[in-house]
Amino acid sequence: MIVVMRTGADWAAVEEVKKTIEAHGLEAYVMVGEERSVIGVVGQGVERVAHVASMPGVEQVVRVSKPYKLASSEHHRDRTRVRVGNDVVIGAGSPLVVMAGPCAVESRDQLAATARWVKREGATMLRGGAYKPRSSPYTFQGLEVEGLKLLADVRDEVGLPIVTEVTNPADVPVFEDHVDMLQVGARNMQNFVLLKAVGRSRLPVLLKRGLSATIEELLMAAEYILAAGNPNVILCERGIRSFDPSTRNILDLAAVPVLRERTHLPVIVDPSHATGHRPLVRPMAVAGAAAGADGMIIEVHPNPPQALSDSEQSLSFPEFGDLMDDLRRFEYLRRPAAATTPAATVIVPGDLERLRGRIDDVDARIAALIEERAQLAVAVQQTREETDHGHDVGRERALLERATAGTEDSVLLPEEREQVYSAIIRAARSAQRRQAAAVAASTAGIAEGAGDDTEALAGSVA
Repeated sequence: MIVVMRTGADWAAVEEVKKTIEAHGLEAYVMVGEERSVIGVVGQGVERVAHVASMPGVEQVVRVSKPYKLASSEHHRDRTRVRVGNDVVIGAGSPLVVMAGPCAVESRDQLAATARWVKREGATMLRGGAYKPRSSPYTFQGLEVEGLKLLADVRDEVGLPIVTEVTNPADVPVFEDHVDMLQVGARNMQNFVLLKAVGRSRLPVLLKRGLSATIEELLMAAEYILAAGNPNVILCERGIRSFDPSTRNILDLAAVPVLRERTHLPVIVDPSHATGHRPLVRPMAVAGAAAGADGMIIEVHPNPPQALSDSEQSLSFPEFGDLMDDLRRFEYLRRPAAATTPAATVIVPGDLERLRGRIDDVDARIAALIEERAQLAVAVQQTREETDHGHDVGRERALLERATAGTEDSVLLPEEREQVYSAIIRAARSAQRRQAAAVAASTAGIAEGAGDDTEALAGSVA
């Protein structure tokens, strides 16, 4: 059962209802929304407190049919926003959040180089495993506490909040000293002792779906965390097991809209673990965004073939940049803004040679303008701070909207205009990345951590 308080009801009224519920031997969980508060009532015989409907400040009392009371959208009508660190907000219509970084923390150089690059490309959180629960006891198990210290050190340097997996309930206090969000991995989704421990934590929790878990089992796992007192839970669809070995798992994208219907909690997608193959990560990430996910968690490595964990599914720096370009274009489509339609130049048939001469003149001007635009983009790359993100999504969206807003008598279709301008933007970004790679090669960044990998990186960007 849930008790919905009236808009503007004061905290004293909420507390009085809570005390009344607890006096009847039931548990009361208060969730404060932007406009009103709701109180979840859990326990046997909730009908004993049906009379709270007449208490001051109460708007209505609703019976919840789902076994996951606190995670249910019936309990919390407004979608939940989860704040990570000071600046990152996930869910409830917030911009798409991308968590990116290596599967495993291997060294400071590897982690710092990755953090700087993914931030430059637009990621808002850094992922990295310090404790690695692996299928084989003979594979790399992570740097453990030393890995946590490296994560905290790089966070302070680069400015990205950290998400990493916790595997032992006793380790939660140590993680709280070093990271910004706890991750419960797929193999621990039903480790109820761990769920209760992270539920008592002050940090938000990223809960991954188990390898063979139903959606209801995922929501019941989230219920453990919520019932322990932690309202900041994010669900992650990371693929489920199947009979088909073509991919590591089957990415259940239908789970995203199903979860958005059944729960108020944010939902993100992990296309790296779901597919297990580098070429599949980019298209499935975009598909996850199209399905309604609130964010992505992506594995990125300076030199994927040499990664100590999940090398087959880790993206290189340029590949991650291409993925971010796709996601930015999707954000443009998902959040269109008003655009003005420029006046069209009227071209009338006439002398063939004169028209072809004008085409040659326009082609020359287009080539010169594209080169000038690329030079300006590189100048921006050289002017900004190394850790600044150089892609202004709002400016790019406005450019594409101006480009695609044709008139009724326009020869080009809007999608054709978008293809042209998207190609120009991608070319300018490629020039920026070559510049960034050249700078990185001349400093101690990637050159020290990956040796000759920087030259390979610059070549792959080119």
